Amino acid sequence: MKFNTKTIHGGQKHDPAYGAVMPPIYQTSTYAQTTPGDHKGYAYSRTSNPTRSALEHAFASIENGNYGLAFGSGLAAIDSVLKLLKSGDEVVSTNDLYGGTYRLFTKIYEEFGIKFHFIGMENVERIEDYINENTKLIWVETPTNPMMNIIDIKTTASIAKKHDVLLAVDNTFATPYLQQPLDLGANIVMHSATKYLGGHSDLVMGALIVKDKALADRLYFIQNASGAICGPQDAFLALRGIKTLHIRMQRHCENGKAVAEFLANHPKIENVYWPGFESHPNHNIAKSQMKDFGGMVSFTTKGNDYEEAIKIVENLKIFTLAESLGGVESLAGHPVSMTHASIPKEEREKIGVVDSLIRLSVGIEDEDDLIADLRQAIG
Repeated sequence: MKFNTKTIHGGQKHDPAYGAVMPPIYQTSTYAQTTPGDHKGYAYSRTSNPTRSALEHAFASIENGNYGLAFGSGLAAIDSVLKLLKSGDEVVSTNDLYGGTYRLFTKIYEEFGIKFHFIGMENVERIEDYINENTKLIWVETPTNPMMNIIDIKTTASIAKKHDVLLAVDNTFATPYLQQPLDLGANIVMHSATKYLGGHSDLVMGALIVKDKALADRLYFIQNASGAICGPQDAFLALRGIKTLHIRMQRHCENGKAVAEFLANHPKIENVYWPGFESHPNHNIAKSQMKDFGGMVSFTTKGNDYEEAIKIVENLKIFTLAESLGGVESLAGHPVSMTHASIPKEEREKIGVVDSLIRLSVGIEDEDDLIADLRQAIG
């Protein structure tokens, strides 16, 4: 079954009760048992729920995995991965990553004795310099948030395998439409399903997908024991969103390219970060592991003026100034004061998250309207 078909049918069955084409919303906390322990596959909805199960099968299908898990948020999914570790373990992570991930790593898990190394992974050979007998996990975002850096998943997976270390890839920006990290050797794929998988800015959810049963069993245990689940209504919405993922991503990519090229030719713009440019440092890696280059674009203004960046995002009419990304509508964010405010200024600036940086989630509106909006806002 090819990807465009998987988004609609992958891992899905018609509801056995009445043949419903869409899995019903099983809005229930518990299930009748004929005798203790004898039930129809479901006992309590923290452990499993038919609507969530349908979604988890869909997650596994579109990422070419064997097991999917749905969580109450992307951070809840990441939290469950870190619960595989213990005090004294070490993690090698990219230094350009979502601010909430950085906050979870440094403000929560460092307090429990887990050590994190944040490094630039554009040159993956650097990773081995930080691996030792305590290293248990490599954490990768690609493209990264918000600098759009590209990390070679296949080579990183080879390094992880060589050292018997887990590799987890945050695939939120690319989605399985553009790249499938499990096929490139990753052990775990994570999504903030709030973003492109849901696609309509109407839910908050996380996902993990794996191939290995033993690893899946550990994660299912953590999910259940920690109660890090999503509700059936959100599961239903995510299932609906996934069914149009392929056609939405096509338009996101088309519009992202048009917006990136417009910004690159604007006299007031200094830098544009988008992996589709041949000048992008790892463009060839992006081209080899991604089907297209996505709808996320970041840029800075000449002079790196904070007030100028604020003025631009406030003047936008079609782009909405808001947290998050990946919805059908175009969004704009100012990472320094929004998504990456939890990262210390000196650490932000080392990776290029400067005062004038603006991150765009380019939606599926008409590209001419989006470009006109940016033109009037930039001036």
